Amino acid sequence: MYQLPQLEHTRTLNAIAVLTSGGDSPGMNPAIRGIVRAAINQGIKVFGVNRGYSGLIIGDMVELAASDVTNIIQRGGTLLKSDRCDAFRDPVVRNQAAEILRKNGIDGLVVIGGDGSLSGAHLLTQESGIPVVGLPGTIDNDIYGTDDTIGFDTAVNTALEGIDKIRDTAVSHERLFLVEVMGRNSGHIATQVGIACGAEMIVVPETEFKLEALCFSLANNRHEGKGSSGIIVVAEGPRPGLTYRLAQQLEEQGESPGVCILGHIQRGGTPTGRDRVLASCLATSAIEYLKAGYSDIMVGISESRICTVPLRDVMERTKPVNEQLLDMAMLLHK
Repeated sequence: MYQLPQLEHTRTLNAIAVLTSGGDSPGMNPAIRGIVRAAINQGIKVFGVNRGYSGLIIGDMVELAASDVTNIIQRGGTLLKSDRCDAFRDPVVRNQAAEILRKNGIDGLVVIGGDGSLSGAHLLTQESGIPVVGLPGTIDNDIYGTDDTIGFDTAVNTALEGIDKIRDTAVSHERLFLVEVMGRNSGHIATQVGIACGAEMIVVPETEFKLEALCFSLANNRHEGKGSSGIIVVAEGPRPGLTYRLAQQLEEQGESPGVCILGHIQRGGTPTGRDRVLASCLATSAIEYLKAGYSDIMVGISESRICTVPLRDVMERTKPVNEQLLDMAMLLHK
C-alpha cells in the first residue's frame, strides 16, 4: 500500500521518547505501538511522555515495553493522553524540556500531533539540537506536505455513518438538514463527507457560500420533481454558531431546516484499517529517519510513498482544500 524508505543508518540511538499533543485522533495508538515496537526490536529504549508537552516540561515519562502497547492498535484516543500546552510557546520552557530529555538520556523525540504540535517540535529542535521527527496526527487533514493525516479517514467514516442515519429522516419528511462536521479553518472533512453522502451543498471556510444558489437549486428540483438527499454538510468554521446562522437564513427563505452538530464523536472510536496501516507505516519510518540522521522533519505520505517535509514548511505553509472536488460535488448534485 505504501512504499517505505530504505535508508543508511548513521546515528546511534540508545533511547527515544514519544508524545502525543493537541487534539486526539483515531490512529494515535497504532502510531505509538509502531514507534515502540519498531524501536525496541532494534535495541532502542522508548520512553512515553504523558500528556504531551505539558508532561514533557515536568518530566512525566515512563519507559515502555513491547507488552505495554499490546491490544491498543484498535483503540481510539491515545494511551499517552494529550494536552494543549500554551506554556511551551515560551523558549525558556522549551529549554527546560530539552534539559529534561538530556538528563533522561533521550537521543531523539517523536511528536504526534497537528500543526501547532509540530511547530513546537520545530522550535524545540532548532533551539536545543535534540533530533525531532514529527508525525501528522489530526482528523482535519490540514497539514502541509502530506496527502493524509492519521485519523482523517476514521473521522470521515464516523461522520458518514451519522449522516446516513440523518438522511432517513430527511427523506421521510422531505426536510432539509444542516449537518455540521469538524473543521474550524479547514474544509477537508466536509469536502470528502459531502461527496460521499451526496450532499446538496458543502460549506467550507475556504470558499464563499452562496445561499441564494442553494435555495434556487432546491426550488428548481422540487419544480422538476427531482429527488433530494436533504443534506447540507457544513464545516464548523472559525466562528461558533455558523450552522445555526445558516439555518436561520434558510428559514427566512421559506425552508424549515433541522440542525445536527456531530461534534467530538468524530475524534473518537475505533480507527479504520486505513488509519491503522498509515499510522504503523509512518511510525516505523520515523525510527528509520532518526537512525539515518534526520531531524526537524515531518514524515508524511505523498502518492503512496513515504515522504519527508521540513517542519518549518509545516509551520509556515497551509494545505488548501481541493476545489476540484467541491466543483465535482456540485456537478454530481445537479
